[in-house]
Amino acid sequence: MRLGRVHALIACGEASFAIALADSLFLSIDPDAARSKVLLFLAISLAPFAVVAPFIGPIIDRVPGGRRFTVFLVNFLRCITVLLMISRLDSMTLFPLAFISLVLSRTYAVSKTALVPTLVPNDQELVAANGKLGLLAGLIGFIASVPALLLQLIDSRATLVMSAAMFGLASFASLQLPRHVATASKIISLIKTKDLQGSLVRHAAISMMLLRGVVGFLFFHVAFWLRDERAGTAWFGLALGLSSLATMFANGISPLIRRVMSERAMVTVSLAIISLTGIISGVVGGITAGIILIAVANAMSSIGRLAFESIVQRETPEANRARMFVKFETRNQLVWVSSGLVAVVCTFPGAVGFAIVGIACAAGLIYFLLLKK
Repeated sequence: MRLGRVHALIACGEASFAIALADSLFLSIDPDAARSKVLLFLAISLAPFAVVAPFIGPIIDRVPGGRRFTVFLVNFLRCITVLLMISRLDSMTLFPLAFISLVLSRTYAVSKTALVPTLVPNDQELVAANGKLGLLAGLIGFIASVPALLLQLIDSRATLVMSAAMFGLASFASLQLPRHVATASKIISLIKTKDLQGSLVRHAAISMMLLRGVVGFLFFHVAFWLRDERAGTAWFGLALGLSSLATMFANGISPLIRRVMSERAMVTVSLAIISLTGIISGVVGGITAGIILIAVANAMSSIGRLAFESIVQRETPEANRARMFVKFETRNQLVWVSSGLVAVVCTFPGAVGFAIVGIACAAGLIYFLLLKK
């Protein structure tokens, strides 16, 4: 898939970009000032969706050739933005440039998700296609982190140059996408649009919001809990590393899971496994239980996300697809930020936080099952 080539280059750019800015925006945060800094980070992470939601989705859907051209333009502009950041690592102008980069990143994510249904032979392949892209991004991002870290030892600016180069290559690789994916039909069936608000999409969307909320809560809960426990950043690094591996594993096995169960069942199983793991972790407590829970939550959230994306890709009219994904992504990010905010503002004991996750997913599972039609 030609989109896979573009996605791989972007994954390289994303990995080197994150490593280059880690010291400036996260890892150098002093524990005493961490909570206020993270609150600012949460606000910045939500802001791009406020920009994307009202403008980008409709533009991608309405402009002839909008999706392929958007992928090209976004990566070209991201290349320019990263180059501008090279001389501004110690300047306050770094933050607005980082904001612009986040907006461009989310715009690509929406365009990519809207493009996938036009590149697969049938709807049964949607989960497999989405899973392959996710797995590819994880593997390439992991591989790219090695040279990025080596460059980081020399100078953060060198890592940003690598990132800019990857985004530049991705912009030109996007021009190789098939032309037939560029233009969406202008005709939208009123009945089909109304069906989009039907039970399956609506209930899957609510479950996806819960899964994203759980991941956001756990990320910040575990981060601050481990600091309070004086376990050190090494434990948190291990948690993040295992979570990344779990996410890649989930992306890899999701197509196999889809062969034996529906997307709805995939969402149901994801909620059930997180609920069970969260409750057990709450009872057992301890660092090991927390690390296992965050890895399981990320894996199950990835499986649920692939199922949800497949449902929306199949049920959404092509000419309305980008704006619908923007709508759902905005809601999901709002829940992620809100859940993270709870973990930052409220200091829960580790086991209590784990139990909250288990109970929340159990409630979501009951809701999803009771509303089945």
